[in-house]
Amino acid sequence: MPILSSKTARVLFSAILFLVFTSVPSSADEGMWPFNHLPLQQIKKLHGADLGSQFVDRLQRGSVRFNNGGSASFVSPHGLVMTNHHVASDCIKKLSSKEKDYIQDGFYAAEQAAELKCPDLEINVLMSIETVTDRINARVTEGMAEKDRFDAQRAATADAEKACNDETGLRCDVVKLYEGGIFDLYRYKRYTDVRLAFAPEFLAAFFGGDPDNFTYPRYCMDVSFLRVYQDDKPIASPAYLPWSKSGAAANEVVFVSGHPGSTNRLMTEAQLRFDAEQRVPFMLDWLHTMAKGLRAFGEKDEESARLARDELFRFDNSIKAYTGMYGGLKDPKLMAAKATAETELRNSIKSDPEKQKQFGSAWDEIAAAQKVKRSIYDEYRLLGSLGFYSRYITFARHLYRLSEELPKPNAERLPEYNEAGLESLYQQIYSPAPIYDDAEIVKLTQSLTFLKERLGEQHAVVKKVLGGRAPEEVARGLITATRLKDVDFRKELGADQAKKAGASEDSMIELVRGIDKAERKLRKQYEDEVEAIEDAHGSRIAQARFAALGTGAYPDATFTLRLAVGVVKSYQEAGKTIAPFTKFGGLFEKATGKDPYILPENYKERKAKADLSTPYNLVSTNDITGGNSGSPLVNRRAEVVGIIFDGNIQSLPNNFLYSETQARAVSVDSRGIMEALTNIYQAKRIVSELQSNR
Repeated sequence: MPILSSKTARVLFSAILFLVFTSVPSSADEGMWPFNHLPLQQIKKLHGADLGSQFVDRLQRGSVRFNNGGSASFVSPHGLVMTNHHVASDCIKKLSSKEKDYIQDGFYAAEQAAELKCPDLEINVLMSIETVTDRINARVTEGMAEKDRFDAQRAATADAEKACNDETGLRCDVVKLYEGGIFDLYRYKRYTDVRLAFAPEFLAAFFGGDPDNFTYPRYCMDVSFLRVYQDDKPIASPAYLPWSKSGAAANEVVFVSGHPGSTNRLMTEAQLRFDAEQRVPFMLDWLHTMAKGLRAFGEKDEESARLARDELFRFDNSIKAYTGMYGGLKDPKLMAAKATAETELRNSIKSDPEKQKQFGSAWDEIAAAQKVKRSIYDEYRLLGSLGFYSRYITFARHLYRLSEELPKPNAERLPEYNEAGLESLYQQIYSPAPIYDDAEIVKLTQSLTFLKERLGEQHAVVKKVLGGRAPEEVARGLITATRLKDVDFRKELGADQAKKAGASEDSMIELVRGIDKAERKLRKQYEDEVEAIEDAHGSRIAQARFAALGTGAYPDATFTLRLAVGVVKSYQEAGKTIAPFTKFGGLFEKATGKDPYILPENYKERKAKADLSTPYNLVSTNDITGGNSGSPLVNRRAEVVGIIFDGNIQSLPNNFLYSETQARAVSVDSRGIMEALTNIYQAKRIVSELQSNR
C-alpha cells in the first residue's frame, strides 16, 4: 500500500491538531500529556486548577530524567534531586562493596564532602521541544515503500539530532509520536556528575517485599536524594519544586511530572493479540528463567545474596508487572473494548470513500505484519540481547559495532551509534562501576540456557556459541577469559574509531563478532517487514482516528516528559473502601519481624520520637506507567506532596486501556518522608535544605 506523502500528512495534521489537543479523553484523569500540548483549559474545566506558564515552566525544568530509566525532580536551588530508592539503586549498588553495603544499610552524607559520585549516571533536564515533522518527512514521497520511508526518516532523524547537538551542545533526541504521525525534537541539558546524599535501608525502602509489590495499602520509604555537580561544585538548579508543609488532602487535584516509558493504547487489535499470545508470555518465561538462577545463586552465602539482591528485585518486579499486564490482556472485556473501538473507527472510515481510500487498508497491513513478527520475534529478541545477558557482552557488542559503524556517514549508521548520542554511550561503555564475575556467569548461563531451549540445539547460532557444551561451561569460559573488566582496556579498544575492537581476540569480542552477521540480518528483517509496516500504517490509523473522531488526544508514552492529572482518591476492592492514605503507625503494626516485614533497627529504636499519625503512603488517580517511578507528585502550586513509586495491581492493564475505577498510582507522602528524615534518620542537613525551600 503506498504511503501518504509528507505534504498530504502535513495538511491533514494541521487541520486536526486543534481538535486533538483540546478534546477530552474517555476518562477525566486519563492522559500522559506532552509539555508542548498540555490541555490547560480541560484541566481548568474539570478540576478548577488554572495552571499558568510559570507553573508549567517550573515543573518542566524542575523535572529530571534518569537516563538509565526512571524520573526525579530538583527539590532545592542547590542541585538536590529526589527520586526513588529503587531508581537510585543502580548507583547505590555500584557504590557498595562487600565491606560497605549501602543498599542494605542505607547511606547519609552528614556533610557535602561526604556525598559519593555515581560511577556512570547521566540525568537529563528538558529545556525545549520543537515539532520537526516536516523536516523528518522531507524525503518521504507519495507511493514510497514502507522500508524506504523508514530508512529516510531514520537518516533525517540522525541529521536533525547531530545538527541540534552541534548548534546547542545539548542532548538532542527526535521523538516519534503517533507511530510517526508527528516528530518532536527534545533538547536536554545533560549532567553526568551526580552524587548520592541519602538513601534509606532496603528493608525500609521495600518494606513488604514482593508480596506487597503492586498492592495497596503500602508502607514504603522508597525515596533517595542525590546532588548534581558541575566543575566539582553543586549546580544552581534550573528550577526546583518546593516542599509542601501540609501535604495533600483527600479529593485534592494533584499532578505527576515524569517520564513514562511506554504504553500500547494506540495498538490495533491484531497487535494486542500478538502481545497477549506471544510477546508477554515470552517475556515472562525469560524473566522466570533469569530469576530462578539468581535466586539459587543468592542462597549460596551472604556475599552472593548481596550480589543477587538488586538484580533479583528488578526481575521479580518485572515478573509481577508482566503478570498484571497478561491478566489484563486475557480479560475478555479489554479485548472486546479494543475490538469495538476499532470496528467503530473502521466503519466511520468506510462511510467516506476518500477516507477509505486513504486509510482503509492500514489495519490489514499491520495484521499481515504480525504474521512475520510471530515467525521471527523470539529469535530477534534472543539474538539481539536476551539470549546473551551480561554486561561484558553489552560492552563487547558496542565496541565491535563501533568499529563497524563509525567509519560510515552519520545518517547511515545504526541509530545507537549516531554522533549525537556517542557521548552518552561512551559514558556507559567506560563506566568504572565494579563488575562481579560470579554474578555475570549466572546471568549469562541462564540466558544461554533460555536461548538453547527456545531456538533448539540445531540453530546455527546456538551451535556456533555452545558447540555442544553446557551453557554454564561456555559462560564461565567466556567470562574468565575476557579482559573487558579493565576500563583502560575498553578505552584502548574504543579508541581511533574502535579499530582495535574490530580485530580484537578478546573472548567476548570474538563471540559478538561471530554472531553479528546473523543478528544484523534478523534485525534488518524485523525493521523492514515489521517496524516499518507498523510505523507507516500506524501513522495512517492515527490520522484516520483524528480525522474521524478528533479524540485520543495524547500519544503513547515515549520516555519523554509528560504531565498526568489526577486526584487523591479512595477506591473499592473486595467490597471494602481502600482509604487513600496510610499512616506512619501502620508500618509498625504490620512489622512482624519476619521477612519481608522487618524494620531496620533505627525505626525500632526511634519509634517513640515519630508522630505515628503522619501520612506515610497515598494513592491517586494519576495516569502513570513504568518510567514514572521517582516522579514528583505536586499540588497546583507546584509544591511536592509526594513521590510516585508504584501502581496497584489494577493499574497494570492501563498499559493497554486506561481505567480509573480501581487503578491507582502509589506515592510516598511528603509528610512521611519528612517525618522519617527528621525523627528516624536525623538527617538534619537534608531536612534543613528541604524546609528552607518551602
